[in-house]
Amino acid sequence: MAIPGLRRTEWALIVYFAYVSVMARILPVKAPVPGLILRLNLAIAGGYFLLAYADSLRRGRFLGSLRDWYPTALLLLAYREIGWLAPAGHNYALERTWVRWDKVVLNEWGVKALIEFAGPLLPAVLEISYALVYAMPFIGLGALYVCGLRDRADSLMFPLALSVLSAYVLFPYFPSEPPRTVFPGEDFPAHLTVFRRFNWAMLGNYGIHTSVFPSAHVSGSFTVALAVRRLLPGRKWLGRSLLVLAVLITTATVYGRYHYVADAAAGLALALAATAVTSSPWRRPWGALSSLRRPRASLPS
Repeated sequence: MAIPGLRRTEWALIVYFAYVSVMARILPVKAPVPGLILRLNLAIAGGYFLLAYADSLRRGRFLGSLRDWYPTALLLLAYREIGWLAPAGHNYALERTWVRWDKVVLNEWGVKALIEFAGPLLPAVLEISYALVYAMPFIGLGALYVCGLRDRADSLMFPLALSVLSAYVLFPYFPSEPPRTVFPGEDFPAHLTVFRRFNWAMLGNYGIHTSVFPSAHVSGSFTVALAVRRLLPGRKWLGRSLLVLAVLITTATVYGRYHYVADAAAGLALALAATAVTSSPWRRPWGALSSLRRPRASLPS
């Protein structure tokens, strides 16, 4: 029986979950967590190989589409898993350094005053943009489907997975908490909009306490925008719109005190690196992984 070929995105996710399984054994986390993570991640890896094998038997649209969209759910699980590795406490040494740069940007450079110049309008737009980061992969995949280019789904999801998972991989090495909790009330937005309340409620229920560096919001949003520009050159308006959204998301992370400037800068660097690696000739070794698949069975006439 031929070994079913996994897509690049699927390999990236499996490698990431293997990494988390190892880190759960190394870091001082509670006793039930390492075993739970290992069993869950073995099930994910086994399920992916089974799905790839079933898809290789007969290239049907349903299984292919499932493989296109499934990584969006696993990226959320990847976030939750790295949250299970959170340290018992933080000494806030990194945060005290990072916040100094924030004060320079927000106050000395006048960014905060500029955002609030027209009242609550721009702060509300920033909060809406911050929430829309979760929709960007769906927008990108949806656009590929509408344009009849669903065969390029892995070319969108792989750089996204690479940039976001790279951020998560770095979390344990930079234990930190967001400025909104470490420095409550300091440099907070002047306008408490309903959209800000929504984002705070979401983070209160689903946020993690492992790290905020680098910002996966920034890395993910810019990676999607750049990938859409490359994959859909005939839809320049969409790529440009997503780039504008990525800029708004980045601004919102710092202005809303969800992240530090350092987090945003590191997230942007990851996005640019993931884009460069996956859109250049250097990506060819990854193609060898995708080529380990059973030849397509011809459909009956």
